[in-house]
Amino acid sequence: MSVYVGKRVTVDVDDGKEIVRVAPAVAVVAVDADGSVVLVRQQRPAVGGPVLELPAGLLDPGEHPLTAAQRELREETGLHGGVFVATGLEEGDDDPDPGEDVEIVRVPQRDLPGLVDEIEDAKTLAGLLLYLRER
Repeated sequence: MSVYVGKRVTVDVDDGKEIVRVAPAVAVVAVDADGSVVLVRQQRPAVGGPVLELPAGLLDPGEHPLTAAQRELREETGLHGGVFVATGLEEGDDDPDPGEDVEIVRVPQRDLPGLVDEIEDAKTLAGLLLYLRER
């Protein structure tokens, strides 16, 4: 039985256990032509300030994850190209959602390990650590 239904999360109770279900979402590790990883800094009221994170967002109903990743990358950064680990990026115009105040932050790959302590967003931390492990 759902006890809370929101835009991003639903809370169900099943046999006395509370289960939090999160809406499907995507995130992109975007690497530009200079080899810098492109992050965004956005105000996040839940943590009381700006958060440095991967370009990411929720899937629209029925949307394929690849399509959502391409859309979020373009909306938040104006970049387009490969996704999940996006390389060969091309510049374009960004198109953030209403109410989004997005600052683009480009970080040279060699500086990523020093950023780990600053990252508060779990998807960004996981994505960057996986990227660093694979490169």
